[in-house]
Formats: sequence, C-alpha cells, structure tokens
Amino acid sequence: ANELLDEGYPVYGANGIIGYYDKYNHENPVVTITCRGATCGTVNITEPKSYITGNAMCLDNVRPDILLEYLYYCLLHYDFSNVISGSAQPQITRQGLEKVKIAICSIEEQNKRTSSLRKISTVIAARQQQLQKLDELVKARFVEMFGDPQTNPKGYEKRKLGLLAKKISDGVHAKPEYTETGRPFLSVVNINKGIINFEGCKFVSEEAYQKMIKSTHPESGDVLYTKVGATYGIPAYVDTDTEFCLYVSVCLIKPKHDEIDSRFLALSMSMPYIKRQADSRIKGIGVPDLHLNQISEFDILCPPREEQELFVAFVEQVDKSKVAIQKALDEAQLLFDSLMQQYFG
Repeated sequence: ANELLDEGYPVYGANGIIGYYDKYNHENPVVTITCRGATCGTVNITEPKSYITGNAMCLDNVRPDILLEYLYYCLLHYDFSNVISGSAQPQITRQGLEKVKIAICSIEEQNKRTSSLRKISTVIAARQQQLQKLDELVKARFVEMFGDPQTNPKGYEKRKLGLLAKKISDGVHAKPEYTETGRPFLSVVNINKGIINFEGCKFVSEEAYQKMIKSTHPESGDVLYTKVGATYGIPAYVDTDTEFCLYVSVCLIKPKHDEIDSRFLALSMSMPYIKRQADSRIKGIGVPDLHLNQISEFDILCPPREEQELFVAFVEQVDKSKVAIQKALDEAQLLFDSLMQQYFG
C-alpha cells in the first residue's frame, strides 16, 4: 500500500493495523509473520478483507485439518530466534519459515484450546483497554482543569524547567563494572509508564555507588526523565527510599519544592505538550538524545499550588483503580501463559 488512508480496508504491518487502503488483497483472515526488521517474528491474525504490507509473510490456504486460529496460537508461542537470520537487518526467509514445526491435534482438541485461549485473550484485551482509558482520563482531566497548555486560555504562569529545579543532571557516562548484588543501577529500561521498576536491574558496588552520587544523587521526591533512545521523554516520580544510581540515559531533576509540587511536575512532564517540546529538540540521527540544556528549556505550566495538589489527588485515586486492574490483568496473563505452555510445550 503506497498511500495509507484514514478509512477503508485495514493495512497490516509489523505490529498490527498501521492504516487503511482503498482495496484489499485477502478476502479471508490470514496469519501473518513479520519477516524483517526489529519486530521480526511478530505474529498477527488479520481481519477479513485486509491488506498485507511487504514486511510480512502470509499463511493462507491452511490445510483443512488445521484451524487458522490454532495455527496463530501455535506460532505466537514459537521461538522464532531459531529461524531468524542476519544481524544488521534480522529477517525470516521462506526457507526458514518452512523449518517451523507445528504439533497437530484433532479438530475437536484444536477448537477446545483456541476457545479457552480466545476467552482469556478477550479478558486481557479488556483490561489493557481499561488501563488505556484511565491514562486518557488523566490527560483529559489535566486539560479540563488547566486548559490546553499550548494556548494557555487561563493565563497561568509558564516557567522554564531549569528555573523550577535546584539541579538537573544525568547519570554516569561510562558503563560501570556490574556486581551480583549491591546498589541498584538504573537506565531507561527500568522506567516504564511513569514507574520505577527495580526488577531485573543491574547492580554496582558500594564504592562505585558512592562515586556516582557525588554528582547525581536520586532521592525521594525527585523526578527522573528518560533522555536517550527510542523511549526518551518518559518521566517518573521517585516515590521510594531505596538508594540507587543512574546511567547517562536518565536525567535527574531536583525540583524546588517551595515553587512546584514535584509529583505535579512529574505528571505534567508526561503530558503531550511536554513530549512535543522534547520531540522538537531531539538530537541524533541514529540514537535519539536529549541534552540537559534542552530539557532545562522546557516550558512548564505552573497553576496555583492548591490546583496542582487537587490534580495530584485525582491522579492518586485513578492510580488505585489502575492497581486493581493491573492485578487482574497480571492474573489473566499468567493463566494465558500457563495454558500456552500446557498446550504447546
């Protein structure tokens, strides 16, 4: 599809629907496998009357003794690293795909398995959508309370981030020697959706930690902001007393607490108006990189303190709902993974 449209027949790319087209090249649903690029090995099942881009291979005209949906779940569980070739540009060739072996059971058993997996998949999708809607609710509430920060219809003060912070710095620029235990050493991979995640993090020695915190010392009430790589522009409020240190990919912001609520600052920096400022300043052709002086120049909306605190209180209530939904999502995902292992080994 050379020109994607806003409506029409769905066009499937590496990670699902990427747009729409005015014609289709498949009358019926098909299973697709991304065959090149970073998402090589991603499996999808398409809608009827859809269009498939050239970066995916289609599995259609499936044998009558194999259900298409059963084939999809089989491949979803398969480890495609066994058939991916190429380092600079990973790819799966037709010859490689032909090496994949599928365990076939009776149609009755296939129906039973796909029915169970489909039901759990529906629950997982519903929980994920609930979390997405809550994130959208927070953004909508921000605009409802403070207006569009771009036009600032309520005339709130805007201040440069550098003037709202006692210090803006980043982590160590050279990778340290890791240890089995010790002080947590965090990078962008440990900051996801505004949450600091210590699971699977690296560790450094006490001596290395003490050297690092001389220039950049994260503390409770600070704000982290990812500045390097594809996931740049994600803030996280430091709500832990756990001592840790940072890699250069993460920026540390120490707010002036008497001038702005630090939790409000973290939430504000997750809003689209800040991300647009980050996008316009990004440097680097290969790996995106935000410089500290550019982050310092972010324009931050500064409503009255009591309004900041009201918004923070609203988000805290939303977060309680998200915790309950996330727990249900984790339980459903655990059941799904267990059944996939039981059915496909």
